[in-house]
Amino acid sequence: MIIWLNGTHGVGKTTTGALVQQLVPDSRVFDAEKVGEALADITPGLPETDNFQHWPPWRPLVVETARQVIDYTAGTLVMPMTVLVEDYWREISAGFVRHDIPVRHFVLHASPETLRQRIEDDTELLGASAFRLHHLEPYAEAARTWLFAEAEVVDTTDLTPEQVAVQIATAVTG
Repeated sequence: MIIWLNGTHGVGKTTTGALVQQLVPDSRVFDAEKVGEALADITPGLPETDNFQHWPPWRPLVVETARQVIDYTAGTLVMPMTVLVEDYWREISAGFVRHDIPVRHFVLHASPETLRQRIEDDTELLGASAFRLHHLEPYAEAARTWLFAEAEVVDTTDLTPEQVAVQIATAVTG
């Protein structure tokens, strides 16, 4: 199984993913961003883009990497990764369906004020990142148009990361 943690940058996917992994037996965290980093290291470089998800190889490589890891280790993969382009999510999720890999897709959501505050207060990961702040509106648009219909929404506004992790782990383990 895959537990996909979606949501905007800075909402707490990475922190929550690590906590969920501790609560779900036989699980591992797979950060699909590492696939993008590997593609970014190709020399000479791939066509210029502001987001590695726009590279067509990224999406099937994420699916194939997850499939290979699950085939090798069994168990559950916890995947904290923002995907805000509906066609990209559909491609990824269809890839998992083709390989008979069940996916529980969660969106970690918080109020815009809370998101902005979390981003501005982050002193550990990226700090008050312009990149993160820039993605607040694309996230809101995805939430309005398709994302909330495709996932289980967890409102993290008034929850600690530990509470969010327990809620997700309980949802997937019963």
